[in-house]
Amino acid sequence: MKPLFALIIVLFVCLTSFAQKPRIIILATGGTIAGEGASADRAAYTAGKVPIKSLLAAVPGIEKIADITGEQIANVGSQDMTIEIWMKLNKRINEIFTNNEAEGIVITHGTDTQEETAYFLNLTVRHDKPVVLTGSMRPSTAISADGPKNLYDAVTVAASPKSNGRGVLVVFNESIFDGRDVVKGNTTKVDAFSSPNLGPLGQVYDGKVIYYLNAVRAANKATPFDIKGLTTLPKVGIAYMDADADGGVVAHFVKEGYKGIIIAGVGNGNFNKAFYDAIDAAVKKGVIVVRSSHVGSGRVTLYDEVDDKTLGTLVSDDLNPQKARLLLMLGLTQTSNKDILQSYFFKY
Repeated sequence: MKPLFALIIVLFVCLTSFAQKPRIIILATGGTIAGEGASADRAAYTAGKVPIKSLLAAVPGIEKIADITGEQIANVGSQDMTIEIWMKLNKRINEIFTNNEAEGIVITHGTDTQEETAYFLNLTVRHDKPVVLTGSMRPSTAISADGPKNLYDAVTVAASPKSNGRGVLVVFNESIFDGRDVVKGNTTKVDAFSSPNLGPLGQVYDGKVIYYLNAVRAANKATPFDIKGLTTLPKVGIAYMDADADGGVVAHFVKEGYKGIIIAGVGNGNFNKAFYDAIDAAVKKGVIVVRSSHVGSGRVTLYDEVDDKTLGTLVSDDLNPQKARLLLMLGLTQTSNKDILQSYFFKY
């Protein structure tokens, strides 16, 4: 029996050593993480210059985590991110998981609109396997570039079974954020991302993934926003309210045929008389108007400082203006019923 037992142990060790690593596909879109500067000590750079193969070559040990392949979906600074690229990403992600091409996906992305892409995908991806966005605040040529570490951590999170069913995630500076709640809160520092209302879901450190919160908003295939077959989305604009604003931007959106308007209001989504009158006129012409706030955190509440029932406006709950715009665009692909649209803001 002893020789047989020894043989079993040897076979087990051999099988374990040859166990298949998770398959991770990296979808590259450009951004600072793929940026190239004139010198290592200067902040100026050109985004989207470095191809995905070069990014991977700069991350020692990443091949030990997973079997990694890369695809270049786009190569832009994220200020130039478009709905067309979002739809291309959505299509490819759903295709990868439908065809069982990978256990997880990492998207390299510029930081300026990373929160918007994360939320768009969080609402539209039809699968529950991990999709993780990351990027960097320093270009690849800079002293102490943060891209390689962020990419290593993002692959670690995407390869972890713990990440299944958590919606789209953002990994940055060793923190794991929910794609719905994450925001960029600093223009230059490497700890640029946070979730002001809830905090991070977890951390990734020394190759270990730890979650200590669960997001409760519905995501991925639990949403109604299957955009397969769509090539465009309804036009929704953001009107920024500040002191003594005249409301002309609201009238402009109505004139240009926008289907929805997000008000980036003060305080609890509030606005002055000029904005009130412009919003009233917009609503009477059938435009859906949602009150949000340009304050950095908190909720916009129904029937509080503004009589939404009388005015005919909706509220964004705790979504900032740019994310409220995304949800309204997608919501309008399903319905123009205000009660249903309002329920989306409380559910997704």
